Amino acid sequence: MQAYCMKCKAKKEMKNPKSITMKNGRPATQGTCPVCGTKMFRIGKS
Repeated sequence: MQAYCMKCKAKKEMKNPKSITMKNGRPATQGTCPVCGTKMFRIGKS
C-alpha cells in the first residue's frame, strides 16, 4: 500500500503496514517509510 511520507515529501510503498482504528472509530493503516524510517499513516480501509 502506498502512503505519503512527510519527511521525503513523496509517495512511497509502506513497509510493515498494519490496520488500526483511530480514536474516532475510523479505520486507518500505519507503517514505516522504507527510505527514512519515518512513521507513515493512511486514513481509510486497507
